[in-house]
Amino acid sequence: MKIVPDMIKLKSHKTVYQYASSFIKNEFLRQCFSFHPLLVGGNPFDTTSIYALIHYLEREWGIHYAIGGTGEVVKGLVRFFEELGGKIHYSTEVKEITVKDRRISGVKLADNTFIPADSVVSNADVAFTYRNLINEQHRSKYTNRKIEKMRYSMSLFVIYFGTKKRYNTGELAHHNIILGPRYKELLNDIFKRKIIAEDFSLYLHMPTVTDSTIAPDGCEGFYVLSPVPHLASGTDWKTEAKPYRDKIMQFLQETYLPGLEENIIAEHYIDPLHFQDTLNSYLGSAFSVEPIFTQSAWFRPHNQSEDFENLYFTGAGTHPGAGLPGVLSSAKIVEKLIN
Repeated sequence: MKIVPDMIKLKSHKTVYQYASSFIKNEFLRQCFSFHPLLVGGNPFDTTSIYALIHYLEREWGIHYAIGGTGEVVKGLVRFFEELGGKIHYSTEVKEITVKDRRISGVKLADNTFIPADSVVSNADVAFTYRNLINEQHRSKYTNRKIEKMRYSMSLFVIYFGTKKRYNTGELAHHNIILGPRYKELLNDIFKRKIIAEDFSLYLHMPTVTDSTIAPDGCEGFYVLSPVPHLASGTDWKTEAKPYRDKIMQFLQETYLPGLEENIIAEHYIDPLHFQDTLNSYLGSAFSVEPIFTQSAWFRPHNQSEDFENLYFTGAGTHPGAGLPGVLSSAKIVEKLIN
């Protein structure tokens, strides 16, 4: 309640697109200054204007990049955890988070090994954790029905690829936003109609512009992602993935990366099924809970479970939200809560 006056003053009842439009008349510039909620899984036409803060954060503190890529951040966290005395069990699936007397008592592994615990921190998707790891009879707030009624972010189609030549075209930077011919209509297709549209908008990541360690000498490393509907769309990605991949790569070859197909030496793509089946994200959403007003800040699933006082959450589906800075911040919040 304390921050309600600030929320009113900051016009948080407006969407990001409405907020940008109140300052800017040019439609293309409105798109440039409102697409940022997509970086955390939100629709600029539904997401509260508080998320315009992303602009301010980027300008005030800059954009940071870890040499070697995100994998180096992971390695750094592993080293730090082990230096503190932590032990990591790889390829060890958790089957159940166990409950005794309204408290979490530990975790049961896929081989039925039981590990007792005073506290459990889940960095898995919040919806998956509740639905799949905790028996519904123990849950009062986050029932299966409530989880199913919540709104979830879109998913992503991502192609990672490397080429045997450098593309020093001058047109491309480390980060490239390629907006398609439609804006609101395409977002409606993704978030509301939940269909695969003929057109797309893309984010093309070209880290070798900044970091030569990402690829061998004379080579270039990329990934390109396209926002797509989550799996409530009913799309059969087992048949749709390859044609969608081909359409994106053909577009890049015709516009920014001439001769692309003949120069690819490494490639891998993922679709919403990967987010669901490998990353255990509910409905294959890429950013977990959608950041609309009623699912942001205090209204998101809390870092300390509302159902169990010794269960904690980190990651995209809890506070403060998705994106690497938000996810790492969630871990700092949990550390303070436990201490």
